[in-house]
Amino acid sequence: MTNRETASSDARPGLVLATAAVVQFLVSLDLSVVNVGLPQIGSALGFSAVGLTWVIHAYALAFGGLLLLGGKLADRYGRKRMLLFGLGLFGLASLLGGFAADPGQLVAARAAQGVGAAALAPAALALLTATFPAGKARVRAFGIWSATNAAGGALGVLVGGLLTEYAGWRWVMLVNVPMALIALAMAWWGVAADHARERAGRPDVLGGVLATAGMSLLVFGVVRTDHYAWTSAVTVTTLAIAVALLAAFVVVERTTSRDPLVRLGLFANRSVLGAITYVLLVGAAMASAFYFMSLYLQRVLGTGSALTGIQFLPFAFGVIAGSVLAVKLGYRFAPRTLLIGGGLLTATGFAWFGFASPDGTFLTDVLGPSIVAGVGFGLCLGPVTSIATAGVAPHEAGTASGLLNSARQLGAAVGLAALGTAAHRRTGPTAAPEALSDGYAFGLTLCAALLVAAVLIAITVLRRSETPEPEVQALTPQPMTARP
Repeated sequence: MTNRETASSDARPGLVLATAAVVQFLVSLDLSVVNVGLPQIGSALGFSAVGLTWVIHAYALAFGGLLLLGGKLADRYGRKRMLLFGLGLFGLASLLGGFAADPGQLVAARAAQGVGAAALAPAALALLTATFPAGKARVRAFGIWSATNAAGGALGVLVGGLLTEYAGWRWVMLVNVPMALIALAMAWWGVAADHARERAGRPDVLGGVLATAGMSLLVFGVVRTDHYAWTSAVTVTTLAIAVALLAAFVVVERTTSRDPLVRLGLFANRSVLGAITYVLLVGAAMASAFYFMSLYLQRVLGTGSALTGIQFLPFAFGVIAGSVLAVKLGYRFAPRTLLIGGGLLTATGFAWFGFASPDGTFLTDVLGPSIVAGVGFGLCLGPVTSIATAGVAPHEAGTASGLLNSARQLGAAVGLAALGTAAHRRTGPTAAPEALSDGYAFGLTLCAALLVAAVLIAITVLRRSETPEPEVQALTPQPMTARP
């Protein structure tokens, strides 16, 4: 038994779960909390129209580009150590960002937040996986984790709108500080110390550099398509270099004799491969849907920033309800079944959004689809995470968590760029409500198509329920046994 496995057995499960939930809520919240406040941020600090987008891109770029490295470092040097480091950096960056005096300072703070998030998110999820390896406790733990994960993203819009309108834009950064301190205290006292796993040789530095550079350039090339067309020389060159770096990374990982950053054999595991592909598609759909829904409420229905945030609450409550329902159903059905059902339900909600009209209202065009899509998303979020980590060796849990988070971030970046471009072309040059509504509805219909594709992945790649499989055991009631 490794030191890490011993540490996980000595952990306090309740505090580990609470810590992982707070951490994931914090990370998800920061993906959306600044969106509504961007106009005020731009005016206050003197951002240009192009420069303002980097308030979003800096976080996404650092987070998405460093996730694989963060997961590997958690496996190698200790999950608690990386969790504490990530929370400390995240909180400090939030504090500095709240007092930023010019655009460069805020963008740098957002990038530092992304680095902190890349360190803490895989470590927290790996701790959760090790603490709850199977049985009813695992179902409940991942249900709570998924609820806080999705609620953070949905409530970020509400919190951002309320803070921007009533307290000032700086509080969309400063609100992270007390939460980071609370999570830091919980991790310090509630998570058992784990130690570096014994490795032969040096860390895979070359693989880490290639993966980080390739992922960062890939995200960079995609997020810049709002200013440079997909066929432009800038975009094509950036993406070509990114693909070349990632191809070189694969070669290095296959030939290195040291401890690789990612053991490529992980992708031979159908559970890991299926879950990552599923999350990639769902991440693309959800990021795009949040974007289109927010713009429809503000630009078509004329809703203010604070009220827009409030009108996202039905979706957030739907996600929480779906996550609770996933726990109940998880005792009876395999996670693959929940992924199929939840994906179809979410696709139905997005397809319903596709009928939104320019003269619609919140009650007729938003409320119903929000609840349906939210419940469906809540049903599948916990099970897909459980599938991706259940069949992985303990010393690779951080790596699997990093892969899952990387897929989500990459899907969000690529999906939003691609679907945003498609919706913009559908809208055309006019800013009339009718054209805008048609473009947003078309984008949401494409989100539904992505969910259908994710369901097909679950059907064809993931195995059917078989009792010996780890992911099925994780959702099967286990007999109560005495623990040392």
